[in-house]
Amino acid sequence: MSTYSVASWRDEEVVALGELAAKFIESEVAARREEFEQQHQVDREVWRAAGKLGLLCCSIPEEYGGGGGTFAHDLAVVEAQARLGETGWGNGVHSGIVAHYILAYGSEEQKKRWLPGMASGDLVGAVAMTEPGTGSDLKNIRTKAVREGDEYVIDGAKTFITNGQQADLIVVAAKTDPTAGAKGISLIVVEVDSCPGFVRGRVLEKVGQPSADTSELSFQDARVPAANLLGPRPGEGFGQLMTQLAQERLVISVQAVASAEAAVALTTEYAKSRDMFGKTLWDFQNTRFVLAEAATTARVARAFIDDCVQRHLAGELDATTAAMSKWWTTEQYVTIVDRCLQLFGGYGYMREYPIARMFADARVTKIFAGSNETMKDLIARSL
Repeated sequence: MSTYSVASWRDEEVVALGELAAKFIESEVAARREEFEQQHQVDREVWRAAGKLGLLCCSIPEEYGGGGGTFAHDLAVVEAQARLGETGWGNGVHSGIVAHYILAYGSEEQKKRWLPGMASGDLVGAVAMTEPGTGSDLKNIRTKAVREGDEYVIDGAKTFITNGQQADLIVVAAKTDPTAGAKGISLIVVEVDSCPGFVRGRVLEKVGQPSADTSELSFQDARVPAANLLGPRPGEGFGQLMTQLAQERLVISVQAVASAEAAVALTTEYAKSRDMFGKTLWDFQNTRFVLAEAATTARVARAFIDDCVQRHLAGELDATTAAMSKWWTTEQYVTIVDRCLQLFGGYGYMREYPIARMFADARVTKIFAGSNETMKDLIARSL
């Protein structure tokens, strides 16, 4: 069964870029999986090699060093990575999220200073929102940024930060006015090499995604130039976050659907080759029914997410629909990969089999970028 959709947003150029990305990820990331899992991050050379091929910041304008494409080009790279079951390389955050915070809210000087390095892979980006004790509840973050002359002094802690150990640029959500609630939140870019008081904490041991750089960060009287504020004035950070989170949730949805399709294809191939009781696993009606249901769910999810992508490219994807796509596609992905693993039997529980890694890696998709419970609450508010 062909699982590759030919949606209107996926033109020949986007398809070609996805094919290039797949070859790169297979040879440069997948081939070194065990090494990257042990060190809990991909090597820095992967970022620079990807930059040389034009796989980073594909939708950033050429004048800032990017590929000059649409967000569909970034999603082609995201899909290629998801189809190969590679969750360690944090390009989705780097290109799909951090670069777009800078593009959308940065001054001309900020964009010219930071985006070319992100596109080349010389600068790696991260976004620091989540804090210990404050997950999806962004209004109640405790990290503070106090203005002192031409600097902000940042104090606080962040956790679960993708690219935390390697990041050169970190978009930090902090309270510049602790008395103003959501209106007191600002986004400030921390340039790590020139920030006294910034400390990288431990790399976190996770249930899945072992090659992903996920870290704790702390700021102890960390001094950052006031010019690194994103936006014309402080207090606009919460609105910036809410606007960009729709795109972040779309990225996760695309990853979930592509991964679900890959799980169905992988399991179908296995079932047709696995001998059991004098026949193949595929010959059992239960196997065919499980995969028929999974394939149908994946196809429905594909139709939904393709529509969301098209809406986003047209500037019409609203926050409610993005929340719908995030919770529903990740729920379906986790269910599909669980049912597929069951068909592998004991082998499905062995990490040498891709389905086992997919099973462990999938679970967090229901949590990050806002838990699925939070997504449902956001949806309910719009009803």
